[in-house]
Amino acid sequence: MTKIFTICLLFLISLVSFAQKDFTPIWSKGVVWYQIFPDRFHNGDPSNDPKVNDQDGAYPFDITSDFQIHPWTSDWYELQPYEKKNGKDIYYNLQRRRYGGDLQGVIDKLDYLQSLGINAIYMNPVFWAPSSHKYDALCYHHIDPSFGPDPEGDKKIIANEDPLNPEKWVWTKADLLALKLIDEVHKRKMFIIFDGVFNHLGVNSFAFRDVEEKQEKSAYKDWFMVDSWKNAVKGTKFEYQGWFGIKTLPEFKEDENGIVSGPKKYIFDATKRWMNPMNKGAQYGIDGWRLDVAYCIAHPFWKDWRKLVKSINSEAYLTAELVDPIEKTKPYLSGDEFDATMNYNFSFLVHDFFVQDAKGISVTQFDTQLKELREGFGEGVAMNMQNLVGSHDATRIASAVANPEGKKFSDWGVYFNWSQKSNNTNYIARKPTVQQLKKQKLIAAFQVLYLGSPMIYYGDETGMWGSNDPDCRKPMVWNDKNYSAEILNPDQSKHEADKVDFNTDLFNWYKKFIGLRNQYEAIRIGNYTTIETNDTEKTYAFSRKLGTQEVIVIINRSDKNVHFTNLILKKGKFRDVFTKKAMKNLVIKPMDIVVLSNVIY
Repeated sequence: MTKIFTICLLFLISLVSFAQKDFTPIWSKGVVWYQIFPDRFHNGDPSNDPKVNDQDGAYPFDITSDFQIHPWTSDWYELQPYEKKNGKDIYYNLQRRRYGGDLQGVIDKLDYLQSLGINAIYMNPVFWAPSSHKYDALCYHHIDPSFGPDPEGDKKIIANEDPLNPEKWVWTKADLLALKLIDEVHKRKMFIIFDGVFNHLGVNSFAFRDVEEKQEKSAYKDWFMVDSWKNAVKGTKFEYQGWFGIKTLPEFKEDENGIVSGPKKYIFDATKRWMNPMNKGAQYGIDGWRLDVAYCIAHPFWKDWRKLVKSINSEAYLTAELVDPIEKTKPYLSGDEFDATMNYNFSFLVHDFFVQDAKGISVTQFDTQLKELREGFGEGVAMNMQNLVGSHDATRIASAVANPEGKKFSDWGVYFNWSQKSNNTNYIARKPTVQQLKKQKLIAAFQVLYLGSPMIYYGDETGMWGSNDPDCRKPMVWNDKNYSAEILNPDQSKHEADKVDFNTDLFNWYKKFIGLRNQYEAIRIGNYTTIETNDTEKTYAFSRKLGTQEVIVIINRSDKNVHFTNLILKKGKFRDVFTKKAMKNLVIKPMDIVVLSNVIY
C-alpha cells in the first residue's frame, strides 16, 4: 500500500512539475504591445517615397495609370484627381495607394509610443515587397528600399548580389536604418519583433523570377510547388501553386518535415541576419518574430526553426498567427514551437461580451470561456498571449462597437467578409458615437487590466475607425495634422461630415490604464481570480494579485447604475487607484469600470 501511495505521489509531483514548466521568455510576460503597419504609420522621410514601379507585381497590377503619394490627411473614400483618371472604383484604387510611411517615421515616433506606455513593438512586414501590406516578399534579407534613405542606390547593390551566398549579402542603407530602429527601441528599454512570412514569396521574388525564366534549369527549381514545367514538345504550361490559390504568392515546397532544404536554409540564414546582425551579438538584433499563417507550415519546420532562434537568443519571443480553438492550437504551444499567439480567441470573447448587445454572451459565459482560454496552454503562455481586439486583418474596435447587432466575431469566416465594407454596403463604417466610444473605453480598460499581454493596433488609442481590410489600414491620425472630414461613401455619394482628429480624451484613457499596468506588478504578472459574476446586473469583478499586492477590477456592462457590494471590500483595505478614496460600497456608472487596490501610489 505504501509503495503504491509513493508511486502515485511521485506521479502527481511529476505532473505538477510538467504543468509548471515554463518555456516562454521572461521579458515578454505582461508587456504592452503596439502593432505598426509601416506604410500607414508616419512618413519620416518624404525623399524615399515609393514610385509607381515599386508596386510591380502587386494587385491590381497597374503601373501605367497616374500615381502619386496619397495625401495623408485626405478623406479615406475620396478618389483623388490622379485616381479618377484610371476610371476604376475606390477599392481598385485603395490597393494602389501608398502613403510613404517608413522606418524613419517609426523612429521619429518612438517617444510618442513611450509616452503612451508601450513596452514592445510588432512590425508588420518590413522586407522588400511591392504591395502596401508587404506579405508578398521579394526577399527576407533586405528591408524594403522605400523604407530607407536611398531606394535607388539600395536596389543597385542588391541587383549585384548572390542571394544564395549569405556571406556576401550586403547591408543596404534601408537595412542599416532598420538596425538603427532596433537600437533606438532598445535604448528606450523597449522591444521589437518583425513579421516573418515564411510560407510563400512574392511572384517577383529573386527565386521565383529565376524559376519562371530558367524553368527546370533554375537553381531554385525545387523551392516551389510546381505542377508542370513549360515544355513546347509535351505541350505543357508552367503551372504552380499559390497560397490559397493566389498566383502572386507562390508557396514553398514542403515534404513530411515541412519546408524543403533550399528555402529552409535561406529562411534560417535570414533569421540569423536579423537576430545577430553582422555577428555583433543578439543584443543588436530583433527580439523575436511574429509568424504569418503559421498553420500552413508543418510542425517539424517550426521545431527546427525554434531551436535555431533560441540558440541565437534564448529570450527571443515567438508568436504565431493562429485562429483556431484551444485543442487545435495546443500542438504549437507545447514548448518546442511558439511561445504565444496573436490571441484572436481572446478577441472573439471580448467582442461577444462587450460589443454584441442582443446576441451577447452572459457574464458567466464570458468568465467561464476566459478561464478555459487562460488555462488552455499553461501559465507561461497565458502571460505571453498577445491579447488584441483588432488588427490589420480585422475591423477596428471603434467600428466594431458601431455595429453591435451584426455578425459575431467568433464566427471568424462569416464575420471577416461581413465586416468588409466592400462586401457589405450595410456595414456602418462611419465615426462611432460618443456612447459607442464609451464601450470602446470599457473594452480598452479590460484589455489592459486582463492577464496576458495587451496589444494595441496603431491608432486605436487616437480614435481611428474603419471596417475590415482595407479600411482598417488608414493612415495614422496624429495630433499635429489637420485632417479632412470624412463625407464620402465608397460609391462617392455623400453623408454628413465625420470629423477626423486626434481624440485626446481617448488617448488619455488608454495612457491612464496602460500607466496603471506598468505601475502595478500585480496587473502585469499577477494571478487572476474571479470575484463575482452577476448576469442580472451585468457586473463582473476580478482580482489580480502578486504577493501582498492586490488589484480589484469591477466592470458594469449594463446601461444602468449598479450598486456593488462584496465581502472583500468590507475589510476596508481597498482604495480607488485614481481618487485614492477608501471604498466599501460602490456605485458604478453604466458601461464603466472601477479599479481598487490595497496599495496606492
